[in-house]
Amino acid sequence: MPEYLTQEQIDKFNRDGYLVIPSFLSQDQATELLQRSKDLLDQFDPETHPKTKFTTGDDDHVGDDYFLSSGDKIRYFLETDALDSDGKLNREKQKAVNKIGHGLHELDPAFRRVTLENESLRSIARDLKFHHDPVALQSMVITKQQQIGGEVPEHNDSTFLYTDPPSALGCWIALEKCTPSNGALSFLPGSQKTTSITKRFVRLGNGKGTGFEALVSPEEEKVVQGLSKGQQDKYVMETCEPGDMVLIHGSVLHKSERNTSPNTRFAYTFHMIESPPYAKYDEKNWLQPTKEMPFSRILPAGETVAF
Repeated sequence: MPEYLTQEQIDKFNRDGYLVIPSFLSQDQATELLQRSKDLLDQFDPETHPKTKFTTGDDDHVGDDYFLSSGDKIRYFLETDALDSDGKLNREKQKAVNKIGHGLHELDPAFRRVTLENESLRSIARDLKFHHDPVALQSMVITKQQQIGGEVPEHNDSTFLYTDPPSALGCWIALEKCTPSNGALSFLPGSQKTTSITKRFVRLGNGKGTGFEALVSPEEEKVVQGLSKGQQDKYVMETCEPGDMVLIHGSVLHKSERNTSPNTRFAYTFHMIESPPYAKYDEKNWLQPTKEMPFSRILPAGETVAF
């Protein structure tokens, strides 16, 4: 018998590739994480920052060391519209940051409690049977700033956190109300079954930053792109209340629109992957574990999920 999810919820996730879990966090927990996120923004020092911007589009990906070495740190990444032509912030620092990442789940006590010390999350891992031995490899607060919070184009998470076989699972928690005008997530239900992972986000080496490595032929890539282009009208937008969590299959297509509202849309998100020997995570991936901070087990030591 499932511990946390109902069988209907499990079936819905397997069918649609995502699942909204209402009130995964209490209002007090969501408020605590929101306030902690704002405290971290207050601590941001633009004078010591390399002005690293972040985008999930196919072009202009960040590739500097500040980004590539952020897996075991708490760092700040800027909105693309937050800098003027001279590279100076064109707004107050709290409204210039796109996201904070990528080691919150290990390094910050408030986020660690929700991620690595959360019995409800462990129960979901057992219920879902998505991983035998899940590990958390990255976490971030996404601010989706008012008026300039950028569009996140259609993508799937396994492109950016690739394993063989693909095994990424996103856990996206709303810290504020998510609406059509401030960038609520939209999903193409069932696309995890029809959309293969056609490329992966990798380190290019030799100081060249990051880029994409093709996993299929250009012809196959065009076929996959054509499938999604023909289904844009089938996307479903999921509005959320603070504390709601969305489980996101690594292969399901999803996106969010630009925040055109006067309100921010803070969310905390972290990703899990499968551990060896069940899946391989190699040195090509942009995010690499370190000796000081290896990827973090979700389940108690020695426990795995049988399926």
